[in-house]
Amino acid sequence: MNAQLPASVRFDIQGLAHAMRLSSALDAVPLTLNDSQWPLLANYLQPVALQQGQVLIEQGVKDRTVYFVESGTLTVHYEDSRERVRIAMVGAGSLLGEGAFFSHLPRGATVHAGSDCRLWCLTPLRFRELSARHPEIALDLTVAMSAVLARRMYNRPKRVAVT
Repeated sequence: MNAQLPASVRFDIQGLAHAMRLSSALDAVPLTLNDSQWPLLANYLQPVALQQGQVLIEQGVKDRTVYFVESGTLTVHYEDSRERVRIAMVGAGSLLGEGAFFSHLPRGATVHAGSDCRLWCLTPLRFRELSARHPEIALDLTVAMSAVLARRMYNRPKRVAVT
């Protein structure tokens, strides 16, 4: 995914922090960094703007980037071997890509922007750099991403969202 940022789109990490604090969704990211830690994390994230309908993740692709949703809604589509399609919705304050991030396996589903979206992405390389320079933030982030993965796995309809 190489979405270009339009000149009019401005990103501020506090928007992501706010989205995570306000989300009451089952798969909200429970990341509670303090005000001085959010800008440090932002140094390792890259902003991504998607327009409605754009593909963020394709099922079967080997990529371990994880995406944190600041705003908008994304739809997750999984097609099984019998061509049955299952769908989940993911919104602000949540994340996508944690399944491949942790498992090193190909993407388990395809993700489309259901509306215009603002996301922040973290690659494995940038995560390793974060871990080396700010291990306490990396640990908090890992625990928060793992919590989302566990909640999705325990909730059958949300399992589709594990990408």
